[in-house]
Amino acid sequence: MKAHIGADADSGLVHTVTTTAANAHDITQAHELLHGEETDVFADSGYRGVEKRAEVQDKHPEVNWHVAMMPSKRQVLDKDTPMGAILEKLEKTKASIRAKVEHPFRVIKRQFGYVKVKYRGLAKNTANLMTLFALSNLWMARKRLLNMAQG
Repeated sequence: MKAHIGADADSGLVHTVTTTAANAHDITQAHELLHGEETDVFADSGYRGVEKRAEVQDKHPEVNWHVAMMPSKRQVLDKDTPMGAILEKLEKTKASIRAKVEHPFRVIKRQFGYVKVKYRGLAKNTANLMTLFALSNLWMARKRLLNMAQG
């Protein structure tokens, strides 16, 4: 199975969780991961061509998609040329923003020990993952929450 999440770029908190069978492509869940108030979306190279998909155009036509370059294309960039250097800087910027999505996965794997899935059916595993991502939001926001309680 695969877990797909939508996370806020500022706080890093997860706002959407979907799961699919492992053989489903990531791009099929793109329209489900957006809450509707996004202006810009940063995605990895698995989402190439997402802006052309009918369900994305129907539900989120105003979103600007920033999809990472394929790693093989990035490796062959001539970083010594001005254009190559600009493209490399752009890809690093995209990657630093996308890294916010990876942090909740680290929390559920390292803090909560959820590294392997025991397949109990997609519905039960989805419920389990939703709970874990909710807990990861609490974990990541714990300092802000404690400061609010004290202040």
